[in-house]
Amino acid sequence: MSSALGFKAAEAVLRVERSSLRVQQPASSGDMVSLAMGEPDFDTPPRIVQAAADALQKGFTHYAPLLGDKLLCQALAEQVAEQSGYPVAAGEVLVTHGGTGGLAAAILSIVNPGDRVVIPDPTYSLYADLVNMAGGICVPMPCRSDLHWDLDRLEKVMDGAKLFVFCNPGNPTGIVHTRQEVEALGRIVKASNTRVIADEAYSDLVFTGQPFTSVLQVEAFRGRTLYCQTFSKSYAMTGWRVGYLAGPAEMIAAAARVHNTLNGSVNTAVQRAALVALKECGPDVRRMFEVYKERRQLMMDGLMNIRGLTLNQPEGAFYCFPSYDLPIPAIDMVGILREQGIAVRPGSEFGAAGERHLRLSYAASKEAIVEGVARLQRGLARLY
Repeated sequence: MSSALGFKAAEAVLRVERSSLRVQQPASSGDMVSLAMGEPDFDTPPRIVQAAADALQKGFTHYAPLLGDKLLCQALAEQVAEQSGYPVAAGEVLVTHGGTGGLAAAILSIVNPGDRVVIPDPTYSLYADLVNMAGGICVPMPCRSDLHWDLDRLEKVMDGAKLFVFCNPGNPTGIVHTRQEVEALGRIVKASNTRVIADEAYSDLVFTGQPFTSVLQVEAFRGRTLYCQTFSKSYAMTGWRVGYLAGPAEMIAAAARVHNTLNGSVNTAVQRAALVALKECGPDVRRMFEVYKERRQLMMDGLMNIRGLTLNQPEGAFYCFPSYDLPIPAIDMVGILREQGIAVRPGSEFGAAGERHLRLSYAASKEAIVEGVARLQRGLARLY
């Protein structure tokens, strides 16, 4: 096909290209062990697959309502109401094309050119890309050495910010913020009148032994927050692309305008499958949790025996985020480790404060974790 004569991408695209930290690694093949993917290695539970097949057979092949299938929206509203203790009305839930579609709709519906948006550093790199696409100004907020929020500094930078975006449990850090931290954040955003997008994609994967504190449970976030959730992680449904937003009707309506313009409605059969996941698959979620718990310990035990690595204990999600003490940029370190047959992600992909860190996922088989950590140890030993 001939090239597009004189074509130049839109400025929104160029802003993302200039600023994005996201790394596209070569596909792992052959003998490569990958601990790079933030994706469950489990198959989707069979009853969810069967629900999609049944829905297709029953003729659920037409457009769904733009906010989402009514039965799924009702079930999601009931779940959010149960968590928050407040009723959730029609129009306060939007079913989205995965968590990614929800985040895009949320950020692009709030941020104007020049708006200041505070994000933790390190954090999931998609947030900054979407802010830059909207023309906003990212204000990275470095975390403490233990990877938890620096609340004193956060309070100072929040003044005048339009929006704060965060994930809890954290990607890439594996940190779970405590009730005290979440309540303190609530006081900060209320005092500064800042909007919030809370990405709680990993809320079913918490290993602290303490109940998880959602923004839905803290009064200060009411009326200013879009809660972003996905079926991808808890239910091993990454390829199904279904998530949702919940929040004030005016904010949901604005996000829906963006989502419907870019995506349209999520396909109907998938939404019926998601309904079955929500209502029937709690035992599957708990089963996978127990396996992740074992894998987490296996990876932690291996990493703590590697010279030059320092690991803050991962408290949730399915990531370890160790730092190393060699003067090698993370992106170069990842390349060196690929030569040893192990794929991981560079910490610098998640912000400047992630430099000289590596993100490893234990959403992989035990065999892959054992072999991958062994290759990591060999690779670092050669550098020493």
